[in-house]
Amino acid sequence: MARYTIIGGDQKEYSLVPAEDMRKWIAEGRLNANTLAKAEGDVEFRPLGGFPEFVAALAAAAKGPTPAQAPSLPAGGGNRDAALQQVKGPAIALKVTAILNILLAVWSLVKLTFFHVNFQQLFAGIPEFNDPQIQSLLNLAYGPLGVMSDLFGLAISILVLIGASKMQSLRSYGFAFAAAILAMIPCLTPCCLLGLPFGIWALVVLNRPEVKSHFT
Repeated sequence: MARYTIIGGDQKEYSLVPAEDMRKWIAEGRLNANTLAKAEGDVEFRPLGGFPEFVAALAAAAKGPTPAQAPSLPAGGGNRDAALQQVKGPAIALKVTAILNILLAVWSLVKLTFFHVNFQQLFAGIPEFNDPQIQSLLNLAYGPLGVMSDLFGLAISILVLIGASKMQSLRSYGFAFAAAILAMIPCLTPCCLLGLPFGIWALVVLNRPEVKSHFT
């Protein structure tokens, strides 16, 4: 006998529900065509209206008034507005982090381009920094390598900003997921300490079936 996992209106999963119980709950109004469900062995959740075996039960339930919902299993499925509310917080947090990273990267590029640092004068009182090799490494780090690092961080931050915008509007799930991952990687951007918790928050929300199913 086929069994199913469903997501109730309380956003909790109810597993291994027999088909007969599913039809009974449909008749009682505890499940509807928008309820997210998956058959045993399936990977993805989908609306209950997409299961041929429940089409007749859903049609019969739609013809007449439905009894009051039982408190143990609120009617589920969610909707696009609810999904938009769930992604709003982490998406804005990623946007703020990306904008801060962009501003810091631009400021660093301005400093490296227009303000040359004389390390020989800056560390004149520290003998260890008078070594020509150390001076050469510092000039390289605060010269070409510094510029390349800032440009790389700037590009990553722009990608995170675009991905967060797509996440907030429930578009391009893959891009939004990648943006959350990029925000979490240490040292890619100046504000990685902010990106780590915000990226984890975004991934948790993106992995919710009731959110993922509404991406276009």
